Amino acid sequence: MKEMVSSSTFRAPGGLGFLGPSKIGLIPLRNRSGVRSRVKYIAPKCAVSSARPASQPRFIQHKKEAFWFYRFLSIVYDHVINPGHWTEDMRDDALEPAELYHHGLKVVDVGGGTGFTTLGIVKHVDNENVTLLDQSPHQLEKARQKAALNGVNIIEGDAEDLPYPTDTFDRYVSAGSIEYWPDPQRGIREAYRVLKLGGVACLIGPVHPTFWLSRFFADMWMLFPKEEEYIEWFQKAGFQDVKIKRIGPKWYRGVRRHGLIMGCSVTGVKRSSGDSPLQLGPKAEDVEKPVNPFTFIFRFVMGTICASYYVLVPIYMWMKDQIVPKDQPI
Repeated sequence: MKEMVSSSTFRAPGGLGFLGPSKIGLIPLRNRSGVRSRVKYIAPKCAVSSARPASQPRFIQHKKEAFWFYRFLSIVYDHVINPGHWTEDMRDDALEPAELYHHGLKVVDVGGGTGFTTLGIVKHVDNENVTLLDQSPHQLEKARQKAALNGVNIIEGDAEDLPYPTDTFDRYVSAGSIEYWPDPQRGIREAYRVLKLGGVACLIGPVHPTFWLSRFFADMWMLFPKEEEYIEWFQKAGFQDVKIKRIGPKWYRGVRRHGLIMGCSVTGVKRSSGDSPLQLGPKAEDVEKPVNPFTFIFRFVMGTICASYYVLVPIYMWMKDQIVPKDQPI
């Protein structure tokens, strides 16, 4: 019996800041009747600048600031941050496009921190085939304490300069790390480089908020990319079949306007072996270069204050979810 196929077009909503359409491919889906549809995803055309606008200082988007930020946050990360921003349901939903369908796959989890995302990976892949990399020794120490991660290779490293040869891994995963990358395009280029032919990269992160107060604190704190920026970074690095999946906690019924608790999972496939076709200059940030201590302290304190807003947002939204009747939007 010949399979029924329908065709439709999905356009991104204007509320997310899309600048114009450009076709990037077809995503096969099935409707409730079992009819296979080929949904044409319309992605935006946009110009991505590596420079930070003056209105977006992003106080915790330097490696040294992120290092000290997580020096303290690692103490409560698994107990305070994950329950509100990165739940097990969200993690498993976000990892689904990574196609972790075989226990023998060789996987690297970049910016894996305390190993929360890695715990989702080792549900499908043998521990000895998984590498967890992060720049924070304090986060990694928390990961080493998790019995379920015994056998996982846990190392310190830089997402923008991975210590692996070209064509090494079958899967690249990075969740909640791009926010702190000074040069996101360089990090995604590295993802392409270390993957084998046919490998899949899965990058999970926040999206730029549309609610004015959330947008203000996001721009003060760290990088919140727009969905079209994720897509363009992947395409420039050389990835094909780029797709984006929106994620969020199951209890959340509001509009996608706060950026952090409503994120996205972006995937792309490496169709040619070897290095990325994208050639970049020197790294944007030299971690060995001395910094002004007063500037550093100011940026660190201001960034931490702005981050506290995003600790309160999911608490507020969860309380609102409990109060507002389930048949009404919030």
